[in-house]
Amino acid sequence: MSEEQRQSFASYIRSFTFGVEDSLVSTVGLLAGLEAGGAARGVIIGTGIIYLFVEAFSMAVGSFLSEHSGAEYLSEGDQGSVRRSFKDGGIMFLSFAVAGFVPLAPYLLAVQSLGFILSIALSAITLFILGVVNAKFTKTNFWKKGLEMLVLGGVAIGVGVAIGYIFKVS
Repeated sequence: MSEEQRQSFASYIRSFTFGVEDSLVSTVGLLAGLEAGGAARGVIIGTGIIYLFVEAFSMAVGSFLSEHSGAEYLSEGDQGSVRRSFKDGGIMFLSFAVAGFVPLAPYLLAVQSLGFILSIALSAITLFILGVVNAKFTKTNFWKKGLEMLVLGGVAIGVGVAIGYIFKVS
């Protein structure tokens, strides 16, 4: 694999990891915060769906603009860098949108109180799996990488729940 291919692949891994992790953490934090604050199931589901697509698009645009700006800074403002930046944005959009359904699905399929627990549990498991997948690409210890992703993401999830309880947002 050439250095340019390695750089492109590394960029795709970054976009995928950032999209999945941010979606899991922010979506479960939002949903759990709404649940903790006493919001109705319909409000949680509606807010979750709106959030997923608005934020997935926003993240995709941010990914494109940041990658493209970096390429321009490095004087790589050619068509190849535009295509790569566009692919990064697409990967970000898809990874964010798809991963966001992990914490949202329990609210769609289960009673609200069970949805709360399942949403957090499934998100935590998926964070660990994301760490394991990353370990495969980075050739690092999968337990360490999985636990790192789980712990750091778990703290962020806890913040969402705590804010919901504190402010009773509904």
